[in-house]
Amino acid sequence: MVPISSMIEQHAEEACFLILLHDHAVRAPHYDLDDLGKLDERIDAHLDGLRIAGSTSLEILLTQLGPHSVGEMFACVLLAFETANAKVLSRLSEHLRSATETERGYLMALGWLDWERISPWIERMLASPEPLFHRLGLAACGMHRQNPGPILLTELSHADPSVLARAARTAGELRRRDLLPAIRAHRQHEDAATRFWANWATTQMGDQQALEALRSFAEQPGEFQYRALCVLLAWQEREPSIAWIRQWVQDPRDRRIGLQALGLLGDPVCVPWLIQQMSDLPYARVAGEAFSMITGADLALLDLELQALPNFDAGPNDNPEDPNVAMDPDENLPWPDSQAIERWWQANSGHFQEGTRYMLGLAHSEHSFQQALVRGQQRQRIAAACGLARFRPDVALFPTNAPAWRQKRLLGMTAVSGR
Repeated sequence: MVPISSMIEQHAEEACFLILLHDHAVRAPHYDLDDLGKLDERIDAHLDGLRIAGSTSLEILLTQLGPHSVGEMFACVLLAFETANAKVLSRLSEHLRSATETERGYLMALGWLDWERISPWIERMLASPEPLFHRLGLAACGMHRQNPGPILLTELSHADPSVLARAARTAGELRRRDLLPAIRAHRQHEDAATRFWANWATTQMGDQQALEALRSFAEQPGEFQYRALCVLLAWQEREPSIAWIRQWVQDPRDRRIGLQALGLLGDPVCVPWLIQQMSDLPYARVAGEAFSMITGADLALLDLELQALPNFDAGPNDNPEDPNVAMDPDENLPWPDSQAIERWWQANSGHFQEGTRYMLGLAHSEHSFQQALVRGQQRQRIAAACGLARFRPDVALFPTNAPAWRQKRLLGMTAVSGR
């Protein structure tokens, strides 16, 4: 018989690994909502194994906490909240103070748990004198799309830039239009994260003056680039977007993000050029993704991908002297067959009108973005949530990184209320 401790360790190891996979999957181009649901079920199955073992699970997990233990922090926080174990939560807070990287695991747990379970604790966090707990409390409100009330205005004048950034993000996620003046005050903040989230938030409340600042983030590689691009192209008018993208794609250094921008723009006028780029190996897969974003054509389902994969390696290799250590950003995208796609486009281009913007084969509308949230892949769904925001100015942004069951419930509620 396998010792109980070994079984708990196995459940802990799997749960910790899978939650990190989930954190990646919510931004990945090859996961859809059903894929996320299956992944979430696997995580919950291992969490059930830890729940059954009770306090022994927490004891084992706590011994595994280190400065980089993001998954272990997730599991500890989740179990501690579920059992209302204030002593363990206090110990986890102490660990966070010296191991800032594990804050991500704490946040993932707050997003995973039901709001009803964590809301009493969130009030305490927001009343704490420590910026750490303000960040956590604001993040929880944002992830669950729960309005913290007047305190959000107070947090928008906090001295700590990390609290300011999270307050601006939460205000944007909730579409708190009443806070526009307070958020605008930080549009040129010296802290990059605060500056980004302030402009990200106000743009999605219709503030055209924030577009220029978002363009600067969209032009710079980094954690904010794709987020900025999605919001920018959802709110910027077609003509300035085309002129802006045209400058990008002329420079090989910017061509990849320019191709992504064309997919987000959604105008079929660019499709013939996208098909040409599919013959250029460094840009082939992202050009295929942009083509699918516009047309809705699933390359794998329609046999529009190459059967023999090209000899191309964009990522790091086994050579320790090779300076290229960046992972291939298009690793999980299919290789498009440009000749087959050209034939498909000749047969189907009549369904598309130049000057009209499309997502997954449907002209931009509240319905098309809703459909993309139901059937799209995660990178497409992130863009769809930004597009949908223009049609629902007073509704909180759709949370594409929430657990799949919560997203499906929200989509079901939206479908019913829309009848």
